[in-house]
Amino acid sequence: MRALLIANANDADPGFVGERFRSHGFAFDECHREQPGGWPPLDGHDLVLLLGSEWSVYWPEVAHNVAAESAVIHAAVRRGVPVFGICFGNQVLAHTLGGSVQRASEPEVGWMSVASDIPTTIAAGPWLQWHYDMVSLPPGATELARSAVGPQAWQLGRTFSTQFHPEATETMLRRWSAGPGADELARTGSSAEELMATSRANVSQSRPNADRIVDWFLDAVVTSEFHDVLDHR
Repeated sequence: MRALLIANANDADPGFVGERFRSHGFAFDECHREQPGGWPPLDGHDLVLLLGSEWSVYWPEVAHNVAAESAVIHAAVRRGVPVFGICFGNQVLAHTLGGSVQRASEPEVGWMSVASDIPTTIAAGPWLQWHYDMVSLPPGATELARSAVGPQAWQLGRTFSTQFHPEATETMLRRWSAGPGADELARTGSSAEELMATSRANVSQSRPNADRIVDWFLDAVVTSEFHDVLDHR
């Protein structure tokens, strides 16, 4: 089985989520957001995975790139190809399907818990967060988890997304927290050293939690006749 992986060129690692999809037999074709003209067609792909980004959906300078990603999402929805979005991927999904994206009331950066309606599937956490934006859900979407800032997981048809980062590994976070990332952490009252210490303590839990989300997604959203996601509590 083949999957389209849409990500920025400097951050195309699907981490724990990618590992779990690969364990189920998926292979990824990497698509860089900066060069949508070079993406392979959706034909022959069984899944679309949208990773995070330093971009915001509403930035004018990336409008062309966001439109290209939205076109893939629209095509996937028409054909019944499942879509899994993370962070910016969550935001472009909401934007494409009739929701909206706006600046969050406050940033969420670091390891945090969420309130989950299906905690045996989407654990309360802790999950890695690193974002400044938040979505309003598309019409018909089912919110599955949330924080005080806004929605953290939702599902609509064969699309599912999380605002938090279930894919986050120590290697990935070491990269994110270097250079400009260290400045971001300092502005939120944290540091690269603090983030890495909490990451080492939390990834042993977040990895199996990510596995459960992917397993549920493939079982309840992809391969089953979908009824109501809350039936799978």
